[in-house]
Amino acid sequence: IQRYFVQLTPPSLDDQTDDWARLGRELARQHGLRGLTADLPTLQKLGATLRASDWAVTAVVERDAWDRPDGPPRLVDLLPGDQSDQSWGVAIDIGTTTVTVYLVDLLSGEVVAQAAEYNGQIARGEDVISRIIYASKGDGLAEMQRLVLETINPLIAALARRQGIAPEQIHKATVAGNTTMLHLFLGVPPESIRLTPYIPAVNDWPTVRAAAVGLAICPMGTVDCLPGVASYVGADIAAGVLSSGLAETEGLTLFIDVGTNGETVLGSADWMLACACSAGPAFEGAGVEHGMRATTGAIEEVWISAQTYEPTYRVIGGGPPRGLCGSGLISLLAELFVTGALDKGGTPRLDLGTPRLREGPHGPEYVVAWASETAHGRDIVLTKVDIDNLVRTKAAIYAGFSVLCDSVGVDLHDVDRLLIAGSFGQYINVEKAIQVGLLPDLPWDKFHFLGNTSVLGAYRALLRRDERQRLAEAAHKLTYVELSADNRFYEQFTSALFLPHTDLSQFPSVAETLGKVI
Repeated sequence: IQRYFVQLTPPSLDDQTDDWARLGRELARQHGLRGLTADLPTLQKLGATLRASDWAVTAVVERDAWDRPDGPPRLVDLLPGDQSDQSWGVAIDIGTTTVTVYLVDLLSGEVVAQAAEYNGQIARGEDVISRIIYASKGDGLAEMQRLVLETINPLIAALARRQGIAPEQIHKATVAGNTTMLHLFLGVPPESIRLTPYIPAVNDWPTVRAAAVGLAICPMGTVDCLPGVASYVGADIAAGVLSSGLAETEGLTLFIDVGTNGETVLGSADWMLACACSAGPAFEGAGVEHGMRATTGAIEEVWISAQTYEPTYRVIGGGPPRGLCGSGLISLLAELFVTGALDKGGTPRLDLGTPRLREGPHGPEYVVAWASETAHGRDIVLTKVDIDNLVRTKAAIYAGFSVLCDSVGVDLHDVDRLLIAGSFGQYINVEKAIQVGLLPDLPWDKFHFLGNTSVLGAYRALLRRDERQRLAEAAHKLTYVELSADNRFYEQFTSALFLPHTDLSQFPSVAETLGKVI
């Protein structure tokens, strides 16, 4: 996206060149820009803009569009006066649970503001299968598209206000997300994704205009949805492979996106295998009674006394707690297990003589914070139902990467680097994640926590055409392994439904902490 300030000579009886040809003539003469094209809505406001701005305008032009590399330049917008000193784009990650938006200064390349919010589609299902089924009924598809736009557009508006610009001044968007999320965002029926042989309608998306999607930026701005791999490994993972550097690494690397869909990639610059498992949104704070995103008021770390079972916790922002974010949930689960407050099956023990462990409305629970300590005046608890959700989530993720390693005859200890992605990935305590069996028991220096690699990949693709090309190449290099057709996944999943695992020999450091011989 480039901006060209141009001063036109007004028409006269001696020069009756039409407005469009006049603009094209001056862009060619002043900037060497030839062969300009435009969409009809841009032409419809052309004459009024030229006259209202006294024939001094800034042409916003898209050159070498991703899906038209040799195509002519396109006039995206025409702005009054000289506005060539600013240019804006957005990078968007549509997660199953959380939507993240970066506002980017396209001239400096800087992320000037960012925001995140729960995906409004959660109201119609917490996982992709539920949403696909909902979208296949009646007006469900249109509703799902509306819900995600009602999440994204207010985020864009808030970021624009923060920067003192109008959303219409944003002229480019790159969008990452899993395959289902991008189908729903673009209003493309996703039904075939969940049906054998699990084939999406589209993996490589053509660019579209913002107005056609309903994205509240410049109506003729370009929306570039990034390429996916398969039904359950989408553009978010291709973007993560790009931004993490996995596609260029020489050593054996395991990339894990700790999110709702539990995607995993194993490989190096020479080859990459990918899989996905329905992990659920528990580690993103959804589906847990007092779960929340990692924002002010979230408990992010917990320590529990092995003698009294009394907790100490750290809250984001330092005030009274409102709930538990993903890192806090992992920390709490690990502390309850290693102190003996939970058994190996994840059941709270009510025979320890502490009021912290009690019978609640949904079964046994642990009280992290009493009502008098919290921001909302209610006890913050972790219930047996919550624990079961967390254990299923960690079991699915562990089973996924175990099967990938087994597929190519690789032992987990052969992995040189383990990259953790996900919106809360950078906050995970490695020791605690190993203790609950979410991560393999490897030396800590092998772990690297990268945060939201999906939005980072979208950001890089927004700024540079060569990065966008590398992302597409990474997507095409990934080989997808369908776990639903692999009995090994169910065997591994069942084995991982305990803390940390049925086979404690896979977790020697945890066995040592527990004082057990393996």
